[in-house]
This record gives sequence, C-alpha cells and structure tokens, in this order.
Amino acid sequence: MQEKFISILGPCSAESVEQVMQTADGIAKNNLKVTYFRAGIWKPRTRPGSFEGVGEKAFPWLQEVKDKYNWQTIVEVASKEQVEKALKAEMDALWIGARTSANPFSMQEIADVLKGVDIPVWIKNPINPDLELWIGAMERIAVASKGLIGLIHRGFSAFRPQTFRNPPTWEIPIEMKQRYPDLPRLLDPSHIAGERSLIPQLLQIGVDLGYKGWMVEVHPNPQNAWSDAKQQLKPEDFATVLENIEWKFKDTEVLEEDEALKKLRASLLDMDKQLLDLLAQRMQISQDIGKFKKNHQITILQTERAKETLKKWLSWASENGFSENFIKKLYEVIHLESIGKQGRKLYE
Repeated sequence: MQEKFISILGPCSAESVEQVMQTADGIAKNNLKVTYFRAGIWKPRTRPGSFEGVGEKAFPWLQEVKDKYNWQTIVEVASKEQVEKALKAEMDALWIGARTSANPFSMQEIADVLKGVDIPVWIKNPINPDLELWIGAMERIAVASKGLIGLIHRGFSAFRPQTFRNPPTWEIPIEMKQRYPDLPRLLDPSHIAGERSLIPQLLQIGVDLGYKGWMVEVHPNPQNAWSDAKQQLKPEDFATVLENIEWKFKDTEVLEEDEALKKLRASLLDMDKQLLDLLAQRMQISQDIGKFKKNHQITILQTERAKETLKKWLSWASENGFSENFIKKLYEVIHLESIGKQGRKLYE
C-alpha cells in the first residue's frame, strides 16, 4: 500500500468493549495500515427500532484501542451535543454522515461548535445526488474549523434496487475533485456496495481514480454484526483484498512528461474536436427539422421516432462494445438538446 494512503478501519458500530478490541486485534494481526480507527457510537437509522448505537459509553473502548495500538480514533457526529461529547472525550477526528450533510441546519449547528477548533473533519456526500449540497456542507465546516477538511464518497440513495446499495454516481465526486483539487477524497466502498463481495472492485476503482484512501468497515464476526452485517469484512479478508489491488505509483508530473502519453492525448483531443463538429452538424439538421415541423404544425416531440432511433443506437453500441446504460444516457442528452434546437428547451 502506498504510504500516503489514508486508511479508516473499524466496525460499523461499537457493540461492546470485547467486540471493539477483537476488531482492533484482528486489524493489527493482519498488519493493516490504520490512520484512524473508526466505530459508530451513535447510529442514525432509516427507520426506528433498529440498533442505534451504545452512545458515549463507547468512548473508553476507543481510548483503549488508542492506548494499545497508538492509532488515532474517529467517530461520526450528527448534532451539536455529539460534537461536544466527542471533543470532550478527546477523539482525534470526526466524520459527518450522509443524512447530516444533507441538512444545512444540522451542518451549521455543527460548524458553530467547531468554530476555531483544530480537529480533522471528514464530510460524507449527502444521501441525495446534489453536488451543491455537498459543497455547502464542506464550506460551512471550512469557514468555522481550523482543522483538516476532507471528503468521503459513500454513494447516493436510489429509488429502485441496483447492483450497488448506494450507486456511486462517479460524475459527482469527479466534479468535486475538479472544483476542489486540494481537498483529500476517501472512498467508502462499504456503503456504496452494501454487499462485501462488491467491495474489491470498488477499492480498485478508487485507486484508479486517484482517491487518497478509504473508510472500510471491518468486524471480527460480520454475520452477527448489530448493524450493516452484509457490508462488513473480516480483517483477514480485507487483507486478502488488498493483496490483489493494482497500485498506481506515478504522479501527475511524471505523466505530463511522458511523450507517448502526450501523443495519445493529442489524438484524443483531435477526435473530440471531430465529435463536436459532427454534433454541430447534427444539431443544424435538428433545427431544419424543427422548421419543417413548425411549418406543418407537427409536434416537436415524436416519441415513437425517438424509440426507434434509440433501438438503432443500442444495436450499434453492442457492435462497438459500449454498455447499454452509457448509450441510453448519451442519447438522452443529445435528444434533449435536439429538442431544444427545435424550439423547446427542456433543461438548462
């Protein structure tokens, strides 16, 4: 593992001192790197009746881990009172969960408590796919706190069941990286996956996309965990996952100096220009069709025609190795822009 990687490991929930120490012992036994040892002590649940954490009585358990292994500790906070208790217990860092980061009132309350405090704060993306909401949560803490501010990508809620419990919607964290390149980003594959078998592929994607580390839930007996049992790994299983990661060691400066890569990127730019020129020609034809429809009093949106066109796109996509999902998204964007060119803009 690269030395600069930030690794946050520990159980989803602190259940007992024995469980917390067994987790820490397993992490140490498997020589896993730990930047922060995590454990949820307050667990905001979707519905009442689920295990909601043991509360502040877990602070001494985390301190025991710190005393034994000299690891820093981190807990989730969701309110003014929880921040105050965590600071009093001398936790080394805090993280803010997806439900909390989605609420500007809660974020401002937490920011007010952290005013002038020098403690790292890691902010998970809001539960809904809203980039500006994530930025707002980050800015509230950044204005108040004197400590490190970092981001954790844990995926976004979906209405219908999908492969991942919380689809990653990669374009949002990528845009966040482009806007704030200096903010460290961590991946939370446990919450994105919702299923431990999917975690390895997500970790590899995280490394490929340049994330600075991860927050992974590990538990000595995941099947019997009191919360999120399906997404937790045994420490030894996580160690095995890491053995199969393909690490990326070259930094940006090295890449920019590579002549072969420069030529490939130049080729891409040339093709991109050709694509845009073709799109411009396509949009001009759409405008001409729009004029025809207007002169003949024909509605702009022709759903059957759109369905037939998409079918052809999908057949061509299959021949060229594109995923169906990608082609559907691409067609939707181009089709909406074409409708806009015909006189009725459907989005900004």
